Amino acid sequence: MKKKCAFWIDGKSYEADEGENLVDAALAHQMFIPSLCYHKHLEPPLGTCRTCICKINGKYGPACTEKVHDGLKIEINTPELLDMRKAVVEMMFAEGNHFCPSCEKSGACDLQHMGYELGVATARFPHLFEDRLIDFKAKRMIMEHNRCIKCRRCVEEVFTDEGKRVFMYVNRGNETVVGIDYEQESQLTEAQALHAMKLCPTGAIIVRGESLPRPMGDRVFDNQSVQKDFHSAPIQQMEADPKEKKRVATVSLAGCFGCHMSLLDIDTGILDVAELVSFDKSPLTDIKKFSGRCHLGLVEGGCCNSHNIEVLQNFRKMCDVLVVVGECAVWGGVPAMRNTIPLSECLEEAYLHSLTSETGETIIPYHEDLPKMLDRVYACNEIVRVDYSIPGCPPSAEHIWKAVKSILFGAEFSLLYAEFKYD
Repeated sequence: MKKKCAFWIDGKSYEADEGENLVDAALAHQMFIPSLCYHKHLEPPLGTCRTCICKINGKYGPACTEKVHDGLKIEINTPELLDMRKAVVEMMFAEGNHFCPSCEKSGACDLQHMGYELGVATARFPHLFEDRLIDFKAKRMIMEHNRCIKCRRCVEEVFTDEGKRVFMYVNRGNETVVGIDYEQESQLTEAQALHAMKLCPTGAIIVRGESLPRPMGDRVFDNQSVQKDFHSAPIQQMEADPKEKKRVATVSLAGCFGCHMSLLDIDTGILDVAELVSFDKSPLTDIKKFSGRCHLGLVEGGCCNSHNIEVLQNFRKMCDVLVVVGECAVWGGVPAMRNTIPLSECLEEAYLHSLTSETGETIIPYHEDLPKMLDRVYACNEIVRVDYSIPGCPPSAEHIWKAVKSILFGAEFSLLYAEFKYD
């Protein structure tokens, strides 16, 4: 029988089996410690992602490499530690090209899940948009290096029946990537290949023909939070007369108008909204110019040309609070997929090398009245100061209006886990 021992989390005493992994022991007492690289059956634990960073007996370290013992004292939920773990996840999103709406693993991605659990609406770091190669050479797998977070799960757990490794680290330092031994990969059974794909915490390992999407609501991380009490990011509320009818402006920049469609998804609830707010400059009203200063501006889409920047800067000037809505506005979204390719190549492919029904029309359009294309798609917060970000592609109507009502009227803001999504 295993010996029980006492340990402390944030100053409170708990009991667990001696030698039990700290992540598991904490979760047994409903204390959530986020982790990406940790798997119970991998011993010793990898400790590579550092998402589970805690203060252990006064020193910072990964919780997944710590075993419970008598007198163990750890800190989990201090503001500093919460911010550090959030920053680690934000860096992973910023360093890779994680386009959640177009990813096969969306809804079953551990990195995405940790973003939800930690309330990551946007990264504080600029996205790198590195042009990484995608390895198609293996017999049945595709290695998508844009999504790999180098957690070592595949390196330490995927073997052939003869016990030979299939994945390995290649290069050193910042140039490190996960490579595939093509000969050994061809020896994997179909079940072993699928296991490797499911083992990956992101969509970096893909088995051809097996990445079948599941309906939203039925995916692994759609509905239920790991935490007993899921808390969304707090919202800064305006200091204004709650009885005053608020003026709201909206605009769509480099987006698809999907977020505006989501705005209208409250159906007849729009009648209640109409009693509380009046829409000024907006595609919903077809008002082209501001008639006066607005309490709140909702911006959909990022900036891909000079006109987008001009409109966004005007919104910042004319709105007391600026809220960016949807992945495109938050960090570039799907339009930012062109950010890994030089602008000249994008234009050449679109206008010079593409098929056309008009003879001789293979020219790149240029006119002084046309907005000038930017070198890449920029997130709104790279151009102006943003007060609040609502992620999603598009965000649900419930998420948008809960945030708006909280900002404008101080309404209680309680966002459900199922409403906080990136796709």
